[in-house]
Amino acid sequence: MMNFKWKNIGLITCLSLALIVTGCGSIEENEQSAKSVSEELEYTITGTEPGAGQTKTNEEVLDSYDNLAGWEQELSSAGAMLTELSEAIDNEEPIIFSAWSPHYKFAKWDLKYLEDPKGIFGDEGMIKTIARKGLKDDMPEAYTILDRIHLELPDLENALLKAQDSDFEQVAKDWASTNKEIVAEWTKAVNPVDGTSIEIALLPWDDAIFTANVAKIALEEKGFDVTLTQVDPAVMFEAIATGIADVSLAAWMPVTHAYLYEQYEGEFDDLGPNLEGAKTGLAVPSYMDIDSLEDLEPKE
Repeated sequence: MMNFKWKNIGLITCLSLALIVTGCGSIEENEQSAKSVSEELEYTITGTEPGAGQTKTNEEVLDSYDNLAGWEQELSSAGAMLTELSEAIDNEEPIIFSAWSPHYKFAKWDLKYLEDPKGIFGDEGMIKTIARKGLKDDMPEAYTILDRIHLELPDLENALLKAQDSDFEQVAKDWASTNKEIVAEWTKAVNPVDGTSIEIALLPWDDAIFTANVAKIALEEKGFDVTLTQVDPAVMFEAIATGIADVSLAAWMPVTHAYLYEQYEGEFDDLGPNLEGAKTGLAVPSYMDIDSLEDLEPKE
């Protein structure tokens, strides 16, 4: 009887040791996998321009995560970054890069944002429509249309992808032709006007150019004479706040343009989001077996 007990105890001990060894092996494999990916990436994030807002946020990320000690950000331009991304995907190689939505890259490739447990990139945002004070009284028809304009993120990103082989004006016309019922909802029960001039201030960003052209089509259907003027963010907010321009559909909130929004708050009308789900962060191709910034290893 005693021998039986000792045999059972020995068996349990062996199983326990086996489980411990197996568990340790699994942990070591995971650590090795994370280290291997980090080594393959050469502890480098592929970024964009040195002066870009996201470049600064990426630096904050590198400073804030202990496991990213020794990592660097490679900077050049958005175009160069996209070229590197394309080449990496063609060869199914690892890459971590600056990402933002809306952008055509999410319609072209299967990508995923890495989780940011510290929340440095912030929550999902939106792109808002802002109008000069008095527009609602001066041009109630235009105000109604602009207040109704809302786009879905996948639709916008697919349009931006098409615009890589065409001009934005034509892509906007094609979108409006395919989505006549949506444009009709925006202009429903709006009285036509006779050539009333309205100026839309926009940023030289692909999403802003497309959205402004779609708005132009909707406004022109009701007889407005629409002018599109590209400016930088600071000029855009100032133009709306001072009434030099009538409206913009390119105010990124709550992070990208937060400072300018707060600076001029109360000097313009906020018509709410024309697109939701806007986002910035660091992303990877979906074939990479990592999901979070914390999955990476520091440079030794």
